[in-house]
Amino acid sequence: MPRDLKIPGERHPEKAHRADNAQPKKPDWIRVKAPTGEGYKKTRDIMRTHRLSTVCEEAGCPNVGECWSQGHATMMIMGEICTRGCTFCNVATGRPDALDVFEPGRVADAVQKLGLSHVVITSVDRDDVEDGGAEHFAQTIRAVRRRSPETTIEILTPDFLKCAPEALEVVVAARPDVFNHNLETVPGLYPSVRPGARYFHSLRLLQRVKELDPTMFTKSGIMVGLGETGEQVRQVMDDMRAADIDFLTIGQYLQPSSKHHGVDRFITPDEFASYERSAYGKGFLMVSATPLTRSSYHAGDDFARLRDARLKKLGVS
Repeated sequence: MPRDLKIPGERHPEKAHRADNAQPKKPDWIRVKAPTGEGYKKTRDIMRTHRLSTVCEEAGCPNVGECWSQGHATMMIMGEICTRGCTFCNVATGRPDALDVFEPGRVADAVQKLGLSHVVITSVDRDDVEDGGAEHFAQTIRAVRRRSPETTIEILTPDFLKCAPEALEVVVAARPDVFNHNLETVPGLYPSVRPGARYFHSLRLLQRVKELDPTMFTKSGIMVGLGETGEQVRQVMDDMRAADIDFLTIGQYLQPSSKHHGVDRFITPDEFASYERSAYGKGFLMVSATPLTRSSYHAGDDFARLRDARLKKLGVS
């Protein structure tokens, strides 16, 4: 187990001692309604009853009100504490508890009760576990398949950086419908934004998924507004297409607190539209590029369009 990890819930010292970054006022196109309504409360109650974490809450997603009102919660497995200390992320960093062997069944129960046609399952990084949680992902996928065989499954995984190559094979063999792993930002910003990760490892991970199963949809996303240039963003697009990634998401970085990486600027809707045009021109089957885009935002509807785009490309009506 890494020796620099702390007690559960405790932040890494470097996070506590980061310099304050002023949080700029959000423009009008970023504003969202506060969570409310019966649908939102029902989703929240199901999550509480099944003792499940969601990235919607842990990461402070701005779309939680809209998504939960429709019963679309992104399950976050393997606990609420991450072994990494990315400067953009609001999830707690420290030493996690042991994996909960009953969690896959609870996720499957919640998916069934919510009546989801498409579910997104993500996780914290678990560098303390030998396989990075690969088998836990696989067990969760299989549990959902047994309980809700018609539900399509999208996973958003960590990078399995410290694991043997077989870890990825375990997850792919469980056959999720979409394998998502976010690159998060341009390679030049990795040392300050995602210091525990490696850009080309993450890129290779997604390329390897397609080598293991060419029929599996792959997906990745980045945030903008961290200090990247448009040229760097378009180079990431080229890198992704070279790895045969099908689906790209681009969203505005929103600073969780003054201790997190500062917002360099707010990207305008017109700039997002330009990124979307560029991405489609480079050959992505599906692109979502808006200020409020997140990996799992409208994921079910986007998956349906993704399948249609593949069929159209194959010439199947």
